[in-house]
Amino acid sequence: MRHILASLRLDNQLAEPLYRQIYLRIKDAITQGTLVANARLPSVRGLASDLGVARATVENAYAALVAEGFLQSRGQAGTYVSAQLLDLTGRSTLAAIEPLPVIAPPAFRPERQIPPFQLGLPALDVFPRTVWQRIVARQLRSTTTAAMAHPPASGLPELRTAIAHYLHLSRGIVCQPEQVFICAGYQALLDLIISTLLRPGDAVWLEDPGYPITQPLLKIAGMQTIPIPVDDEGMDIAAGIALRPDARLAVLTPTHQSPLGISLSLARRMALLEWAQQQSAWIVEDDYDSEFRYHGRPLPPLKSLDRQGRVLYAGTFSKTLFPALRLAYLVVPACQVAAFEACSYLRMCGCPPLMQAAVADFINDGHFYRHLKRMRPLYRQRREWLAQALGQRLANELTVVAQAGGIQLLAQLKAGLNDHELAQQAWQQGLAVQALSNWQIATTSANGLLMGFTNFSQYADVERVVARLAEVIGRGN
Repeated sequence: MRHILASLRLDNQLAEPLYRQIYLRIKDAITQGTLVANARLPSVRGLASDLGVARATVENAYAALVAEGFLQSRGQAGTYVSAQLLDLTGRSTLAAIEPLPVIAPPAFRPERQIPPFQLGLPALDVFPRTVWQRIVARQLRSTTTAAMAHPPASGLPELRTAIAHYLHLSRGIVCQPEQVFICAGYQALLDLIISTLLRPGDAVWLEDPGYPITQPLLKIAGMQTIPIPVDDEGMDIAAGIALRPDARLAVLTPTHQSPLGISLSLARRMALLEWAQQQSAWIVEDDYDSEFRYHGRPLPPLKSLDRQGRVLYAGTFSKTLFPALRLAYLVVPACQVAAFEACSYLRMCGCPPLMQAAVADFINDGHFYRHLKRMRPLYRQRREWLAQALGQRLANELTVVAQAGGIQLLAQLKAGLNDHELAQQAWQQGLAVQALSNWQIATTSANGLLMGFTNFSQYADVERVVARLAEVIGRGN
């Protein structure tokens, strides 16, 4: 094994420091299967001598790889490739993961603007910024010396308490503040769940179609993702049981399925809960925009039916306040609080305490409830504007799908049109529509466009951008 690393060529002229070059070479050897699980690495002294570098250089490289889980230090016995990188067949889990698609970064724009049809944004033009600025300023003025120290790893107690009260009143979820964990967005939230409850190689049910970022996050963590079809009743639980009854986790959006807008039927909710109980599996209920239901009260969450403690309830302030907060929250079963506390301590909440405290005040002072009440009729109006404009200009090319709520619109394309190609052409024209087919994992039948409508402040603006979209579609025919 030593000759593999001894042949490493270090270059002092590179921008990468020497320890980083050693780190990358070892990491590449592990992921490519050259260094296999449980393989013993050379001692720090020996490799430093072979490479002609200081011992501290090799120590830094080894320490970084141990911290990331690629290596294990076994004291006097030496340093080894982590045994956790083995799956049940004895092959390297990392080597078995399919390569992820390369996603091109967005073009650099010195002046950031919100493109028409942008998904995932609330109505930023009507957010009560004056109130928010006053609350933040008050928090700054009252900052104490103690508040400037290390913040709680799981989130500020005042925000966890405010969220627990809000969920009890608005969503019928009874939980203690200790069960609420604050995370810096959905990605951090999912990472916390994976790190606490799962092991590499575990199978996870995902909605198909579903939120595109979830599958890559799970695959990077070494999970097996199992796409489960979605129909008029939501995720097909029977299909999931037939495909992988031994899955350890199901991630879904039962109240307002993303992106189809369907609600999981009561029969399937009960079937899902029964499956989780029988298999000792977990359910992640992503309740990302249930507050924005246009007609009647929001549907009760799956968590409110959970009597066995199998549901983890995930919410976010990105859709209700603004995404730049990077603030999400997770309600875990009472029996898992200690495990999540321990895992949170290793990760720390990435949301600044100032913002957490401001959101807590925003809720406790009643501004959050008033803001949501104002947004529901506003979103209903703005969605109607977009649906009307699409019907007038593109009735022969697409059909708007009726939905009871949400902050995005789905339009099914007529036969002969390719949603992926049209979305690409629209993006080139500055229109941020998304292809429904890009939200699919295994199925290929969907053909539609997803459009955000929340930031259209007047009907004339909607007409102008729909006219631009009509030109793109016209060229695609």
